[in-house]
Amino acid sequence: MEPLVGTEALTGQTVELLQTLIRNRCVNDGTAESGHEVRNADVLRQYLGNTGLDVQQYEPTPGRGSLVARIEGSDPTAPKLCLMGHTDVVPVNEAGWTHDPFGGELIDGEVWGRGAVDMLNLTASMAVAFRDLAQTGFRPRGDLIYFAVADEESGSAHGMQWMADHERDAIWADYVLTENGGLHSGPKDQPYVGINVGEKGVAWRKLRIHGIPGHGSQPFKADNALMTAAAVMQRIGAYRPSPRFHELWRTQVETLGVPPEVQRELLDAERIDAFLDAMPAGGAAAHLHACTHTTFSCNTVASGSAGPMKTNVIPDCVDIGVDVRTLPGETADDVDAHLRSALGDLYDRVDIEIVMNDPASISRIDTPLWDSLARSIAKPFPAARPTPQLIVGFTDSRVYRNMGAVSYGAGLFSPDLDPSDFGRRFHGHDERIDVESLRLTTGLWLDVARDLLA
Repeated sequence: MEPLVGTEALTGQTVELLQTLIRNRCVNDGTAESGHEVRNADVLRQYLGNTGLDVQQYEPTPGRGSLVARIEGSDPTAPKLCLMGHTDVVPVNEAGWTHDPFGGELIDGEVWGRGAVDMLNLTASMAVAFRDLAQTGFRPRGDLIYFAVADEESGSAHGMQWMADHERDAIWADYVLTENGGLHSGPKDQPYVGINVGEKGVAWRKLRIHGIPGHGSQPFKADNALMTAAAVMQRIGAYRPSPRFHELWRTQVETLGVPPEVQRELLDAERIDAFLDAMPAGGAAAHLHACTHTTFSCNTVASGSAGPMKTNVIPDCVDIGVDVRTLPGETADDVDAHLRSALGDLYDRVDIEIVMNDPASISRIDTPLWDSLARSIAKPFPAARPTPQLIVGFTDSRVYRNMGAVSYGAGLFSPDLDPSDFGRRFHGHDERIDVESLRLTTGLWLDVARDLLA
């Protein structure tokens, strides 16, 4: 059955819903009290409420609301499809923005605001497609689920992981579409469209360094925990683990659209580091390095004692937050071995606490969902070819994969959207998305659902 409203009207709904989700300021700073995703869950519940479908909200922690809606399938044994989008966003430095990061303004064909690319654009377009399918009487063979989830940006404890542990039946699906994919690369006459089928592991660690407290006026020969912490961070920053190529790396390189001589450098484990060192600092070098190396980033420093740090007190305890991203096959023991190599004689000065330890995950591509994506992408772009990619960040896909589901990061963006520019908008200044990409992505969800479940 065809949509009740045209493509232009659906795109307008996606724009308006995205603007509202941005304006709700569901900023997740990693604390249990942040996020306030219930604001976006309430908006989505109201938006979907007039479909007559059963819409459920879950709030394991006050304010950390997630929403699940379902179009029941006609065959209980048929595979289920879930469209999953998170509703939280990362903090923002408003001084670095050209426009209000929570204004949701539509400027020159682009919607501006924190979350416009990560990932409220997809969360909104999924809701619009889901409602349109419900309103047109779409009756899938297997269930179609819409899942708007909290706390993706800080590890999923108040969102996807809690739902998997406590409400598995409410969200279970054989196939899942979530963030992020849909960028064009390669030749314009036969472009590749990236589909993220895997992601690096996330192994966050808290490093605690102890010292001896004292008065700041007498620093000579003091055991200053902050000074030791500085040395620890310096060594981690200088650490250079060897490159290692995962199973999808060759495919990623071959679809980058770079000359053959550059491909040879990127596919040679003996030469890739020197090649990356010679590249200008910025997005491309950092991304290619992250694709082929275990990475370590010291991102937070805090007092490990009960009270705050003070200028005239030599600190006796300092905590460093380290964001570690692991390659497929690496374990917690491998992370510890890396830290031993990086820190040398300082390793014994550090207490290491595991904050997160989710391994890398990859979904197979010989599936009906992959085939449906290929056919749906070909509708607006007949010559385009979907290509599997492994991303360097983490998403809630990892939890679904642990549950046994096939999960892809998808979407469909304008071919005029530059992938490097798009990548810099994730967690960066001036985050925004063009209306044409919103139109294409809304259409993709509609086409995949009809193709896979009809």
